[in-house]
Amino acid sequence: MIRQLAGQTAIYGISSIASRLLNYLLTPLLTRVLTTAEYGVITDMYALIPFAMVILTMGMETGYFRFAGKAEGLAKREVFSTSWGAVSSVAILFAALVWIFTPQLSRMMAYADHPSYIRLVGLIIALDVITSIPYARLRQEGKAKRFVAIRTFSVLLNVLIVLFLYLTLPKLATSGGIWASLYDPDYGPGYYLVSNLITSLVTLLVLYPSYRDTLPVIRWHLLRDMLFYSFPLLVSGVAGVANMFIDRQMIKYLMPADEAMDALGIYGAVAKLGVILLLFIQMYRYAAEPFFLANFKKDDFLKANAEALKYFSLVSVGIFLLIMLFEDAFALLVGPDFRQGMSILPVILLANIFSGMTLNLNFWYKQTGDTRFALWITGTGLIVTVLLNVWWVPSMGYIGAAWARLGCETVMLGLSYLLNRIHYPTPYPLRRIGEYFLLGALCYGVTFFTPTWPGIWKYSLHLALLLLFGYYALRREHIDLKALVRSIVRR
Repeated sequence: MIRQLAGQTAIYGISSIASRLLNYLLTPLLTRVLTTAEYGVITDMYALIPFAMVILTMGMETGYFRFAGKAEGLAKREVFSTSWGAVSSVAILFAALVWIFTPQLSRMMAYADHPSYIRLVGLIIALDVITSIPYARLRQEGKAKRFVAIRTFSVLLNVLIVLFLYLTLPKLATSGGIWASLYDPDYGPGYYLVSNLITSLVTLLVLYPSYRDTLPVIRWHLLRDMLFYSFPLLVSGVAGVANMFIDRQMIKYLMPADEAMDALGIYGAVAKLGVILLLFIQMYRYAAEPFFLANFKKDDFLKANAEALKYFSLVSVGIFLLIMLFEDAFALLVGPDFRQGMSILPVILLANIFSGMTLNLNFWYKQTGDTRFALWITGTGLIVTVLLNVWWVPSMGYIGAAWARLGCETVMLGLSYLLNRIHYPTPYPLRRIGEYFLLGALCYGVTFFTPTWPGIWKYSLHLALLLLFGYYALRREHIDLKALVRSIVRR
């Protein structure tokens, strides 16, 4: 079973990692053509988008996985049409309300000089909500290659449009004519939003084969059952996204106004340097959600979930070491003005690892349908997030926001484990997981003694430490690396 999960993760990951990296590697461009304050606008807007997405999708993605996984034939199509119809209706209503109340929203969000930002974000959110269930259908039906192909296309399209708008359009504008009328040097971050909107619209059209056989028609009795299952996930999802992104809003509103947007830009840029870890967690989630929410015998589920947490932890710690042992190289991905924030990178990476571990620990209540526990976990995390940010951000700035995020993820991880032990005991190999974290901490600790070493000696040692961790993990788990690679290639 773990081999099946690893294969699905590999398909989502290896097939898409190049294009996803391209998207994240826009950061070097954006942090050089935009000021820290202008990049702060992008960080601010893209912290609001996931929050709105969670509310508007209403937890229906997970609900779709569970109900479609138990349905057959026509019933499975009805699950899709109902969930898609519900979220699409809500998305259209949302876009209309944003368009109507743009003047009020732009003043409230301190974008009165650029109200178009608000309308662009509203349309982006609506389109992404509408495409969320067709994307989920591809994952549920095991069409990973088509899913990845469409995601890859959308990312590449976005990259090309961004490059055109920031590099080519300014040059064309110097020649006058229509290009000059299309370019506004003061629009800065707005062009990134324009690119995202075009990409989202094209993606909806490209996804057409995934929904052409089904109209978004709502079966109200089915929608009632799905909402009953999904509502706790909606509430917990709102709290969960708030836990991940509310720190951006805390920086914006708790720091002095003349410093906030610069700090927000630095914080957002440094957080993106964990691109490899973020990609791994994302591709793992894509594979694990439909995998663990399918029909499982309890014993099989317990064994698979325990093994999954172990291997997730192993790989995550390895990626942490890769980034932190070669931190100087990763720092070059952001502009010089943003590198002052590098001290928060290990804190953010560890918070991301804990977030992924919590995802694993929480599959049991999603699989059993007892989703009320999601409210307890994420609600507690949200309280911790708000309290720590209010306490630390005014005095520590974005450094306090990073530590608050880690504090929140630590509390949610501990609470998730406690609830699992009480209600659905899973034999997680804690000793083995602890070994990997301890060895990772020791390897990382060595770097505190090497900053003044000559480059060749320092990085030779760091590479040896990374290889040592990998060798230990392979021997400890009795992993046949050649067989694993062959299995992935065949898939």
